[in-house]
Amino acid sequence: MAKVLFIIAQDKFRDEELLEPKMEVENAGHEAVVASITTNTCTGMLGETITPDLAVKDVNIDDYAIIAVIGGQGAPDLMNYPEVMDLLKQAKAKDMNLAAICIAPMILAKAGVLQGKNATVYQTPNSMAALDEAGATMVSQDVVVDTKLVTASGPHVAKEFGLKLVEMLN
Repeated sequence: MAKVLFIIAQDKFRDEELLEPKMEVENAGHEAVVASITTNTCTGMLGETITPDLAVKDVNIDDYAIIAVIGGQGAPDLMNYPEVMDLLKQAKAKDMNLAAICIAPMILAKAGVLQGKNATVYQTPNSMAALDEAGATMVSQDVVVDTKLVTASGPHVAKEFGLKLVEMLN
């Protein structure tokens, strides 16, 4: 059984982008762990409340097979936390599986882990510019898989994103 770490914003994460992939991972017999900046209750854009299992600063990166960053209006705030950016850089240095959905691939881009990768993102001028500046190739598809990377464009493909995470674990 592998573990997947889902990183969410403290406020305004996208509910189904967490819940659907988390369910797919757990239904496949793997463990899903949720982290945020603190272990205080997080609130989704649609009203879901989640108490994270741990704070990002307390993550032992070697415990996880995939680190997945969840989108939503609050997700860009994650870029303001060195512990999040450092964790993503460590994951890249260890050649770990990474994933992000909706606006969150922009966070991977800002962490410098998308160089030379094909990726997708919820398309805004800022998010597309971030991918371009990071040296990623923007692919206009709902879900894009590249070596050790899965990106998805938004909540409408949350289930498919989750299934790709499970494929990555197998």
